[in-house]
Amino acid sequence: MLTAHHTVAFLVIAATFGAAALAGLAYYRHREPHGIVTHLLALAQTLVIAQVGLGLLLLSDHRRAPQRLHYLYGSLSLLAVLAPWLYAPADRRARLAWFAGATLVAGALAVRAYMTGT
Repeated sequence: MLTAHHTVAFLVIAATFGAAALAGLAYYRHREPHGIVTHLLALAQTLVIAQVGLGLLLLSDHRRAPQRLHYLYGSLSLLAVLAPWLYAPADRRARLAWFAGATLVAGALAVRAYMTGT
């Protein structure tokens, strides 16, 4: 289980930064979000949720991270990817900016969580 948590951590970091970069590029070029951009954003969100789920399974097995900050960064990363669903405006381009920014923040928090978990 711990190996899966470490593997998904690398996937989360890669997917969040990749999705944020593509979404930011689409926003910068004044394009409508569709296709690979939206799918990559959804993949990054799904991986973050799966990572938190794996972390909760490890906690239920009485496996603890070396630093308590690991739990804070993981929780904040989850909140970062969920926040645009509540607060993003209705305009498609503005929503894209919200999701790109939130995914970038989630990626940075995931890097920090990885650093405090090893």
